[in-house]
Amino acid sequence: MIMHTSSPAAAREWALPGQRVLSVRDLSVNFASEEGSVAAVHRLSFDVDRGETLAIVGESGSGKSVTSLALMRLLAANGQIAPGGSMLFRRRNGDVLDLAQAEQGTLRHIRGADMAMIFQEPMTSLNPVFPVGEQIAESLRLHQGMDHARARREALHMLERVRIPEAKNILNSYPHQLSGGMRQRVMIAIALSCKPALLIADEPTTALDVTIQAQILQLIDELQQEMQMGVIFVTHDMGVVAEIADRVLVMHQGEKVEEGRAVPLFSAPQQPYTRALLAAVPRLGAMAGKDFPAKFPLANGSDSGQPQDTVPPGSEPVLRVRDLVTRFDVRSGILNRVTRRVHAVENVSFDLYPGETLGLVGESGCGKSTTGRSLLKLVDSQHGTITFNGQTINQLKGAALQHLRRDIQFIFQDPFAALDPRLTVGFSIMEPLLVHNVARGAAAEKRVAWLLERVGLRPEHARRYPHEFSGGQRQRICIARALALNPKVVIADESVSALDVSIQAQIVNLLLDLQREFGIAFLFISHDMAVVERICHRVAVMYLGQIVEIGPRRAVFENPQHPYTRKLMAAVPIADPRLARQRPPLLVDEIPSPIRALGDEPVTAPLVQVGPGHFVARHPIAGARQAVPLSGEKAT
Repeated sequence: MIMHTSSPAAAREWALPGQRVLSVRDLSVNFASEEGSVAAVHRLSFDVDRGETLAIVGESGSGKSVTSLALMRLLAANGQIAPGGSMLFRRRNGDVLDLAQAEQGTLRHIRGADMAMIFQEPMTSLNPVFPVGEQIAESLRLHQGMDHARARREALHMLERVRIPEAKNILNSYPHQLSGGMRQRVMIAIALSCKPALLIADEPTTALDVTIQAQILQLIDELQQEMQMGVIFVTHDMGVVAEIADRVLVMHQGEKVEEGRAVPLFSAPQQPYTRALLAAVPRLGAMAGKDFPAKFPLANGSDSGQPQDTVPPGSEPVLRVRDLVTRFDVRSGILNRVTRRVHAVENVSFDLYPGETLGLVGESGCGKSTTGRSLLKLVDSQHGTITFNGQTINQLKGAALQHLRRDIQFIFQDPFAALDPRLTVGFSIMEPLLVHNVARGAAAEKRVAWLLERVGLRPEHARRYPHEFSGGQRQRICIARALALNPKVVIADESVSALDVSIQAQIVNLLLDLQREFGIAFLFISHDMAVVERICHRVAVMYLGQIVEIGPRRAVFENPQHPYTRKLMAAVPIADPRLARQRPPLLVDEIPSPIRALGDEPVTAPLVQVGPGHFVARHPIAGARQAVPLSGEKAT
């Protein structure tokens, strides 16, 4: 039993309206730095009622994530809530206290039980030395008083509710064994397991593909209605905001710019900043009728320019992949023998041309990231050939492999895990230049400053460390590092998924500029179909390790032939609350597991040509309904 009388925050009676869960008044947060005190949030006020969803939106660095951390009292050591503000919170038992004044002992009981948070980067939030099932069960034992067996059963139930396949096996898996989307779903399961009064979700669906994102949003909505839970949804995705928000609070440089009900705010925003934010949202179908990639129109009204074909006519592929197979062993039993295998990539073939962007899209766990890692030999493949500039690179090792990585660079999905926390970001960007003897000293520093400016940061940021940046800023740093060596091929694994819409537009435009200037070929791995439509020349859709549709971007988006491709597009959020809420709920289907018993070989469906360069697999997909017959064919 928690004795509130020991807390100064509970020493006086707070009054909140009956339906109110949270009332924030004049919240200010300052951070101490070498340059002095930095005001991250300034005199912010808002309310959240029971059963209501408040979306806090804004650009990277606007203070929206700092606000959520302040509510949980989880600010970094150099962060401080300024006196004079209040954060009144109603617990599940009806008690009201001021979070700004609550003691740490009280807060430890509140976190997880009465208020929970889903963080942006799951790899830094999950404990790497414990199985994910144990981490969910720990929260249930601590806050719900469950015994070990019951907590394990409830943990399994939560994994199933967030649509994780083979949940019983995932229960004993460690975070590093899961994809980014899987890890985020585990985080959501932990946060929702104790049925809190207030859920704070900081970019909870950023790492998820569109179908799982839609299902997770449905799940949060269902649990919210069931528990009458208040939700604060921190995001840069205006499509997600349109789907779930009752009210919207727009932030810029630590201050509230605009607040209101979702429908009127989207239809008639009052402030120029809000209008610019909505204008930068990528919309599916915006590239209809265009054959080549085109820049995003920027918020400042600058012309995006005409689409240009950057692929030299008659050129040979810079990268050729044939029948690529990548599998991972699953060991079990007392003798730790291989009993099953994860069939991550199965007979994948494609070409990538100089100056071309090939989009690789699909759900979390479909094998798209493993495909990218296999090309750089970051994971071992069991079969297939990979040819770069006419040279077979499958068997390269040592110095030859190191030289290859100068020409093929990788932008990873999780920026915090990709950057060394002990090094300044300037040195992290400079490191490839030093390793490959491209530049040193003043020349290297000048290159670092130029790269930082090209990705929307300032040269003086080179002296800072990764933890001093927001998630979106860290991703920009990773992009700068990948571009340092002027590579011929860049494998971008969800490289803009963590960025707010305006910076996302700038980065996509930057990639297109660099492609036009240097002829870089991009393998663009993403779950954001609207961005893929904007940046790609061709698109390949993956499902359970196989390519089920590949072709010119315009053909795939304007005439999708495979039912799974259509399902992906149907799940894309619509940045209009009136239209978004008229859509029927997405069909919730069990995602088949890529784990198979030894000797159980998957059947690779042949690709059938349905148009110039447009190929489609002919096999049924779970949850996608019966395949529509291809032109000129009968359904089989």
